[in-house]
Amino acid sequence: MKRGRLGALLGLVALLAGCGGGGGGGGTTASTGTAAGTSTGSTCSLRDRQNWALAELREWYLFPETLPASLDPAPYATVEDYIDALTATARAQGRDRFFTYLTSISQENAFFSSGSSAGFGIRLSYDTTQRRVFVNEAFEGAPALAAGIDRGTEILAIGTPGGALRNVSDILATEGVDGITNALGPTTAGTTRVLRVTDAANGQRDLTVTKADYSLTPVSARYGARIINDGGRMVGYINLRTFIDTADPALRNAFANFRAQGITNVIVDLRYNGGGLVSIAELFGDLLGGNRSTSDVFDFTTFRPEKASNNTQHNFAPQPQSIAPTRIAFIGTGGTASASELVINGMLPFFRANEALVGTNTYGKPVGQIAVDRSACDDRFRIIAFATENGAHQGTYFTGLAPKMDVTCQAGDDIAHQLGDPLEASTRAALDFLAGRSCTAIAAGPPAGAAGLPPQRPRELLMPTRPSAPQHEVPGLF
Repeated sequence: MKRGRLGALLGLVALLAGCGGGGGGGGTTASTGTAAGTSTGSTCSLRDRQNWALAELREWYLFPETLPASLDPAPYATVEDYIDALTATARAQGRDRFFTYLTSISQENAFFSSGSSAGFGIRLSYDTTQRRVFVNEAFEGAPALAAGIDRGTEILAIGTPGGALRNVSDILATEGVDGITNALGPTTAGTTRVLRVTDAANGQRDLTVTKADYSLTPVSARYGARIINDGGRMVGYINLRTFIDTADPALRNAFANFRAQGITNVIVDLRYNGGGLVSIAELFGDLLGGNRSTSDVFDFTTFRPEKASNNTQHNFAPQPQSIAPTRIAFIGTGGTASASELVINGMLPFFRANEALVGTNTYGKPVGQIAVDRSACDDRFRIIAFATENGAHQGTYFTGLAPKMDVTCQAGDDIAHQLGDPLEASTRAALDFLAGRSCTAIAAGPPAGAAGLPPQRPRELLMPTRPSAPQHEVPGLF
């Protein structure tokens, strides 16, 4: 989860708390400067950057007792490898599954301000047993959708112009998921690939697609917000792709329509949403909290004891567009993390059995990062520094939210139908819950993607070993 400026710490570092499936980042620019304990070296040498990372961890890390008393950086070829070694104990405990990481200031600022990214503009998943890759979502204004690639498309082979195409099944068999990431090429505009694809509407074909810069729309104009007539029951459906600044007007517009139509049953689809800005999560809570008192607490942010002066809480602040739901169905998967989980958990004390988690268990990230910048090196260090809880002080859902929910409904992610289609499996299960029909509970177990644990689903969102800033927040983005 990422929060806006919490206040100047020592007058030098702005904290930007954020969440993401792979860790999350910050949504606004962190001030540069030297925090207490920060390396004062002026170069971007490997050793100087490693020393800086260690000092910041000792200063802010939420789990300081897990850091090694000493760890020589010399054997580590990158800053990222050194950070992973420093946080290995917390990772083994399931409390920091690569949530603490180094990213790019420029990339992250561009993404959180406007959704700016470079790529094909698709979200990919892979089938672990059949060695297949699918498109779960295609984004408006990006190259893939313009080429006719959309949800439900299967990628059969990948190649370069003038070169041989390699079958996806062969790549997965010999190189695993990293092989697919490598075959798709770097996240830079101008990268061209030939993709052999197939779908129900158009059959098999070879498409040449070039990566380009585009801005991710947080609420799709095609299916992101709609009102579903379910046998005479009017249900508001909202799908939020990521918690970025431009989600503010999009969410307000959607909820203004819900309010005008008298909507009291809502489906909130966060199935692939890896998180983002806490400020947008809190706005989401306010829009769902039209009948909440301003004395009701949506969330608490808690730092380690010696940093308690930075603790905050957000009380509900109903907006002109807010509605007063009677029942809410949240659609989630193993790609639902951080700020997404914050919204689900934040509403739970006020709805209990009138709120359901539909789909599968969520990722499990009840913690968030601050951002510390080293601008000369374009380094932004995302450090797990605080925990989040709902108004009833319920948190610590490191194994996902399903065990914390009063009601869960197991459902598949049906890529044969568009998101928000009443025939799509998870949407249908959500409508059934809102109508009072029974469902099968989500099976107990770890969330899909939990480190060292088996997945709950046969199809997982495709993530590179070292995600870009946008990929941290939009799992499966390419």
